[in-house]
Amino acid sequence: MNVKYKIKDLNLHYGEFHALKDINLDLPEKQITAFIGPSGCGKSTLLKTLNRMNDLVEGCRIDGTVLLDSEDIFDRMDVNVLRRRVGMVFQKPNPFPMSIYDNIAFGPRTHGVHSKSKLDEIVEKSLQDAAIWDEVKDRLGKSALGMSGGQQQRLCIARALAIQPEVLLMDEPTSALDPISTMKVEDLVQELKQNYTIVMVTHNMQQATRVSDKTAFFLLGEVVEYNQTSELFSMPQDQRTENYITGRFG
Repeated sequence: MNVKYKIKDLNLHYGEFHALKDINLDLPEKQITAFIGPSGCGKSTLLKTLNRMNDLVEGCRIDGTVLLDSEDIFDRMDVNVLRRRVGMVFQKPNPFPMSIYDNIAFGPRTHGVHSKSKLDEIVEKSLQDAAIWDEVKDRLGKSALGMSGGQQQRLCIARALAIQPEVLLMDEPTSALDPISTMKVEDLVQELKQNYTIVMVTHNMQQATRVSDKTAFFLLGEVVEYNQTSELFSMPQDQRTENYITGRFG
């Protein structure tokens, strides 16, 4: 197993609040890792630390090490370079109020791609990779806000893919979607792991069992258990994991 992210002795405070406590995790390359656990247990906080989104939060203090391909993301790594390597998809679809085409071309343009033929190529490939090209190829000039919720979320995935990241962080990417759109996104994520390392926060334990290779269970800012998904759900090693996955709390 190649490790994409190595997290060592990570602690994160928001002011006085100790949000992440002594996190040690190796996240494998080109696999899907799920973070599960009740609300407010640190899943999304850790996810956002992986591309330094927490840098934007006032009073946030981080100790410990996060290595991406053996490079410390907090030490001398330019945050723009990091965010180009590590794309993010949020809980609610958040397309920009512009055309479908311009949504996808936005990132590449920011990074200096201005050739029309190159942009056309990136837009088509990203939409194909996000399994939505056939649905939108005849209306690329139309506003992205006119798409359905499920289409908007796949557009946001395509937008993240357009800058050719190595890692895709997904913060509950299907929680705002209907079951059919959820299934499409889950199928898509399974396809994408051939080329990308995916880390997904989910409240939906069935989703974790369906799509992820490994699962980390969080509680009160700690990782209680981390294992192959099939093992964690069938033979949890910690009583608290068992209580959570059998629905005794959460």
